[in-house]
Amino acid sequence: MSQAGIEFRTVSKRYGGAKAPLVVDGISFTVPKGSLTTVLGPSGCGKTTTLRMIAGLETPSGGQILIDGKDVTHLGPAERNVSMVFQSYALFPHMSVVENVSYGLKATRVDPTEAAFRSTAAMALVGLAGYDQRYPSELSGGQQQRVALARALVLEPSVLLFDEPLSNLDARLRRSMREEIRSLQQRLGLTVAYVTHDQSEALAVSDQIIVMEKGCIAQAGTPRDLYESPQSEFVAGFMGEAMLFPGEALADGSVRVGPLRLRPRAPVKPGAVKAAIRPEAWMLAPGHGDGLSGVVAKQAYLGGYQELSIDTGIGVVFVVSSDMERTWKIGDALNLRVEERGVSVVPA
Repeated sequence: MSQAGIEFRTVSKRYGGAKAPLVVDGISFTVPKGSLTTVLGPSGCGKTTTLRMIAGLETPSGGQILIDGKDVTHLGPAERNVSMVFQSYALFPHMSVVENVSYGLKATRVDPTEAAFRSTAAMALVGLAGYDQRYPSELSGGQQQRVALARALVLEPSVLLFDEPLSNLDARLRRSMREEIRSLQQRLGLTVAYVTHDQSEALAVSDQIIVMEKGCIAQAGTPRDLYESPQSEFVAGFMGEAMLFPGEALADGSVRVGPLRLRPRAPVKPGAVKAAIRPEAWMLAPGHGDGLSGVVAKQAYLGGYQELSIDTGIGVVFVVSSDMERTWKIGDALNLRVEERGVSVVPA
């Protein structure tokens, strides 16, 4: 059996005639069987179209799509053994929870006794035991999400797809649901493709992240690869709110950014570069020193950390500081240094 749960081979998609622009432009990637891959990117980058092509809801304009080693490029959704959890949940309001969960089984004419058993098991799996006769309107957003998840799982799909599944939930519920989805995926060994525009969500749930930009793959790798070793200005800026500053790579392997000398983790050729510095990488001290001098322009207290905008000689620097012992005020002079683990260097 193929080790690839999903495989794209130079897949393209355009809407309209041959001269219409490509929404997805010849992308290739593999989702290993039993793993979770997130397709991440800003609105309009092609990530949802990519997911819909896996589901069979869109037909590629070119290339091949394989699921478990089988070419499914021209097969419809019902022929792919794929289930999808939508952003809107897409529950039937006039049906009870158990009727919603078992709908797909009835549609495929599974024996009613088996359908009831599988539906009950799927509901227990997602923490909805005892909710059989409730209706969607009687459930919270998180519970509705669980119904949608149970309805997808009950079909025992080869591949499970998520399209922005947590975007309708509040911050605390989003965190707990993403943990549940990840735990369930690992426990059951599911092959999952997951679409989101939220970087922290992608970092939290993924074995692999594919960052898309304008229909192409900008970079693919583990969450750590993308966060710590971005290969382009776009990926560096998109992952984790890094700010980019012009710099110069020197012959001794260091990088100069204004008065700062940084030592990148990977070797860099001498010449012009961009230094991507994450907000949490800055270390602050009062007064002036041998680092980067600045003045606090904005300050916000957020409970467990502070956000600061600081005017400096290299421009405005955005800082997230977990040091809650010190309260900075607008107009305070300070000295900035950089924790080098939070710095990436990319071509200028």
